[in-house]
Amino acid sequence: MSTKNYKRVFGIVMDSVGTGAAPDAAKFDDVGSDTLGHVGEAYKGKLQIPNLQQLGISNLRDQPIEGVAKVDQPIGYYSKMQEISAGKDSMDGHWEMMGLPVNKPLNTFPNGFPADILEKLAAFSGRKIIGNRPESGTKIIAELGEQQMKTGDLIVYTSGDSVLQIAAHEDVIPLKELYRICEYARALVNGPKYTVGRIIARPYVGPDKDHFTRTANRHDFTLEPTGKTDLDYLQAAGVHTIGIGKINDIFSSHGIDEGYHNESNMDGMDHVDHVMAEDFTGFAFTNLVDFDAMYGHRRNPIGFGEALMDFDKRLGTVLKNLKDDDLLMITADHGNDPGFKGTDHTREEVPLLVYSPSLKNSGSLGVRKTFADFGATVLDIFNVTGNPAGTSFLNEI
Repeated sequence: MSTKNYKRVFGIVMDSVGTGAAPDAAKFDDVGSDTLGHVGEAYKGKLQIPNLQQLGISNLRDQPIEGVAKVDQPIGYYSKMQEISAGKDSMDGHWEMMGLPVNKPLNTFPNGFPADILEKLAAFSGRKIIGNRPESGTKIIAELGEQQMKTGDLIVYTSGDSVLQIAAHEDVIPLKELYRICEYARALVNGPKYTVGRIIARPYVGPDKDHFTRTANRHDFTLEPTGKTDLDYLQAAGVHTIGIGKINDIFSSHGIDEGYHNESNMDGMDHVDHVMAEDFTGFAFTNLVDFDAMYGHRRNPIGFGEALMDFDKRLGTVLKNLKDDDLLMITADHGNDPGFKGTDHTREEVPLLVYSPSLKNSGSLGVRKTFADFGATVLDIFNVTGNPAGTSFLNEI
């Protein structure tokens, strides 16, 4: 296997960490969204992310994040990426990064799911369906969780994205049963009548509505990729591929040799540290979902900022442990502005930060017109031909 400059590539997706409204934000009613900008404002100049700062996290913005000044000499390259996929959820973002943009909008359910889906789900599970509306997960569990514990019903809900979510108390419906129900739900919405991006199992625990918490046993049952992704091409070429976090779920295990489930962002960074200590030639792709699940959807900018600062501290270890023939690429899959209206994802541009200890120069990579440039660059590094959706920036660094 031949490579260009780098033996190992580490891609880290800060799930939902957008950096300002995308050019097409009006189509999604997201004009004015800015995840990083509003988190910075909430901290009133006290957001401390020195490692992201030295990589150029504010340099890629027209206006720096409040409290995070632009730096004269960033240590790597920085950019923003724009999404061309029809949606703004994790599946769309990650698939596009791996060269498979989602061109046709998937089904969403602003008025709840149709009766034929719910009737089949109830008949299969032997359980009544409650909820059935777009709602914040924490809110609907607080509202219906005690009823679910008494009756064994399934709490079914959705959001502005193409998702069908099923919540149940772990002491009432065992995880194995909940996953089996979600697998059946997955089979109901693979097209052609309804095509849904993700079925999400949302288990929770706690004695009552004031103490319910969702657990790390969440599991995403994602639509099978509609074509080959860059992960498939890498794997077929003998490049070792590693998925950390919900990467395995998003790609339905396709194109992934080695997978790790994350309990949290910090657990995910433990896995990154573990993989960095291994000797391999290949691509390690990580998703850190806490920004999105714990703080973005809950519109909690302070918690979001704390998660960013915690990640930044762990990033310091990653930067220290990178070898000269390693390349680090940090990005996001969409926005989820905790200072914006609603509780859904936001259509934003996303950061792109690129670093290796062997880089001779630094600076801007401009604005990338598709997330697929990320995967195209990984393919280029390993001399693999794949999807033509993106343009490699390897020769620009």
